[in-house]
Amino acid sequence: MTYTAKLAELGITLPKAAAPVASYVPVVVHGGMAYVSGQLPFVDGVVVTGRLGDDVDVEAGKAAARACGLMIVAQLQAAGLLDSVERVVKLGAFINCTAEFTQQPEVANGASDLMEQIFGGAGQHARAAVGVPALPRGAAVEVDAVVALKA
Repeated sequence: MTYTAKLAELGITLPKAAAPVASYVPVVVHGGMAYVSGQLPFVDGVVVTGRLGDDVDVEAGKAAARACGLMIVAQLQAAGLLDSVERVVKLGAFINCTAEFTQQPEVANGASDLMEQIFGGAGQHARAAVGVPALPRGAAVEVDAVVALKA
């Protein structure tokens, strides 16, 4: 089964791949790897904003991370790479949070769980989940990815 078919089976509709907002490209392919730039959590075309530990709770943060994951998959699809994914190698999750907030891993699980849901065992990956004081556009979460492609 292709990953495109898997998305349909799961009832997942991808958002439109977001255009870059600065001087970068959404996906770079080099040496059999796709490097997906950091993706913000768009829901119905609007960025989910706020700060974990302040005005965003863990469940809402996890949903925002999932939205970032959907945008990663949308970028792979827009680049014509979705069905060429061999393995999700690594995710980097950046969580906009207070200094006291320590549940970054639980928030990042929103994106990680999505990758496993779509890609199965090939969606299991290494990961960093880091708390930061601010993100572009006031986003609650940003996630980037490194993906191995089939030869």
